[in-house]
Amino acid sequence: MHYQSTRGDKKRISGSEAIILGLSNDGGLFVPEFIPKLSLEMIEELASMPYSRRASYIMSLFLTEFSIDELDQYTDIAYSTDRKNGFKHKEIAPLHKADNNTQFLELWHGPTCAFKDMALQVMPHLLTASLKKSGKRDDVCILVATSGDTGKAALDGFCDIQGTKIMVFYPRDGVSEVQKLQMISQSGSNVNVVAVEGNFDDAQTGVKEIFSDTALNKELDGSGYTLSSANSINWGRLVPQIVYYVSAYCQLLEQNEIKAGEKVNFCVPTGNFGNILAAWYAEKMGLPVNRLICASNRNDVLTQFIKTGIYDKNRPFYTTVSPSMDILVSSNLERLLFELSGKDGSLVASYMAALSAEGKYFVPDSVHAELNRLFSAGYCTEDDTKETINDTYRASGYLIDTHTAVAYKVLKDYREETGDNNISVVVSTASPFKFCEAVLEALGKKCTDNKAILIDTLSEVTGYAVPAQLVDLKSATPRFTDSVEVPAMKAAVIDFIGGR
Repeated sequence: MHYQSTRGDKKRISGSEAIILGLSNDGGLFVPEFIPKLSLEMIEELASMPYSRRASYIMSLFLTEFSIDELDQYTDIAYSTDRKNGFKHKEIAPLHKADNNTQFLELWHGPTCAFKDMALQVMPHLLTASLKKSGKRDDVCILVATSGDTGKAALDGFCDIQGTKIMVFYPRDGVSEVQKLQMISQSGSNVNVVAVEGNFDDAQTGVKEIFSDTALNKELDGSGYTLSSANSINWGRLVPQIVYYVSAYCQLLEQNEIKAGEKVNFCVPTGNFGNILAAWYAEKMGLPVNRLICASNRNDVLTQFIKTGIYDKNRPFYTTVSPSMDILVSSNLERLLFELSGKDGSLVASYMAALSAEGKYFVPDSVHAELNRLFSAGYCTEDDTKETINDTYRASGYLIDTHTAVAYKVLKDYREETGDNNISVVVSTASPFKFCEAVLEALGKKCTDNKAILIDTLSEVTGYAVPAQLVDLKSATPRFTDSVEVPAMKAAVIDFIGGR
């Protein structure tokens, strides 16, 4: 299996090279030359396996340089429930049944209580092994722009990994208090965390500009460092996410909720489009999917694009109670556009150039029609998000976070509009304890306490135990307090690497 850029660079590279580089020199994202197929018989066979073996098999189809034995070794470590900072549920990504045709896929039982753990616990193993396979002797500096959850998950996954440094940039006022505390109190000798004066799009743009800075990369190369990314722009981050969609279907088979071949819907809260793109890859592999429902918050640029074929970031940016979705430039959409445009890299490059110059682009009717063949979309207001949290808890005692609530509300709206009552899986991306203030307000509780200890308040109000991963957070000591303007991000990276 080889990989190519979404923007027309014809150079074919290996999977390990794609993981090391993260981003193509032409600014494009790496995609596989073809999408491997997954038979229904194989899906049924995977249903009898534990999550780690499902992960090894799915990843082996895309990462052909790696043997099954190697991948088994990585997934056994990544998805262990025996480690102190491992996963806290034996099924790793369990389903919670809400009603006869709705399931919540809980992706937040990992070390940082967010779905990013599903990929970022295995990605460090893929990256270090890729470096060995490539013969590279350089160390790697991993740059991450985060809207909240990726940062902590990447820091945890790469903490004290030999031969790596990791630097995380987050929007100073664009993450929850728990997300911020998780990042700025991170242990490890190879980590750094810096706040950016701006929103996530600003941080993400700054990181991309660093990757495309030829002079800087040459300078870093001279210092013995290669830049890489742990965002979902890196294929090594995206491919493990395909696994949990296949795994969810396997669980539905195991639980006799569906018959083999029966199609299901997935409703996914998404901002950077990586999570739902992984579901698209699973469908293209052969997973029986009826609809992929893209759920947006008030920053509904993706919803509008799916409905109209026009991507327009020229709109107000809102800071919401679902901050991981507060994004107006959805990087992973580029991969989908490449596939739907017949792998026309020059056309995709023109879209991205227009987005950079004018803040918008539109796709041809043929591409928009293909997009609508599988995707539906909707958005959720702030009030509806909180109301959904409250209604769900009052009706069943089940507590969901703000991002999951966005998806659940969008799914309800979709059903009302279409009458589609296929079994649907709501992708639950984070523990409600990562967004204590918003969840408490949704439950009608005024938050007058110090925000740092609201995890205990939420536990007292709901009767839910504080996740073991977050118990010590309220007494954590911040290590990182730096804040920079976007133009100063490059200098901050140089200082960090120079301080080795």
